[in-house]
Amino acid sequence: MLKVDSVQLDFNGRKILQGIYLDCHENEVIGLLGRNGCGKSSLLKIIFGTVKPTFKHISINNFVIDKGYRHNQIAYLPQHHYLPDNLSINKLAAFLVDPDCWDEFTAHEIYQKYQHKKSDQLSGGEIRQIETLIILYSRARYILLDEPFIHLSPIQATVFKAIIRLRAKTKGIIVTDHQYRSILEISDRIFLLNNGYTNSIREPADLIERGYINHLI
Repeated sequence: MLKVDSVQLDFNGRKILQGIYLDCHENEVIGLLGRNGCGKSSLLKIIFGTVKPTFKHISINNFVIDKGYRHNQIAYLPQHHYLPDNLSINKLAAFLVDPDCWDEFTAHEIYQKYQHKKSDQLSGGEIRQIETLIILYSRARYILLDEPFIHLSPIQATVFKAIIRLRAKTKGIIVTDHQYRSILEISDRIFLLNNGYTNSIREPADLIERGYINHLI
């Protein structure tokens, strides 16, 4: 189990995160919701190990970890484009994808369609799909997805929701996105980040009670 506890983050004297707790088991999807600027991306970067907080206690199976990206423990999909432009998708995938999952990975239509192209030859939606797919098929046991549905059409988002659920059979996945209905649809459990604290959301109506949305659609 990945456990994230007592995370605190201060920036220019302002407390961004101050009472953070969440956990994620392998074989489940954890949804992380919150308004713009509440610190969701910062929290994912802290878990991954690229942002240093004021304090944190992060462990996997009770072993404390400092940098989640070490030893293929955690993989992170940032909001921004991350693949280099000078190599083809198939060459990048050969380096980044878990060899044990290669056949399943290469069977996906999005890979077959763009495998011989470079990332700078793809549209925003196309590269987002490729980058998300590569992260989901990485060697890491835990996956952090920051806005995976950005630039995707509704049909493309539906495809990737199914892929996320498929990969959650063998991995723990934490996902955040402003398309909260998509997060509710694919997640086993939900946490809401608000005023620096995480709150467990047991049913969609809790999001109204805590002021995240006005009504359910």
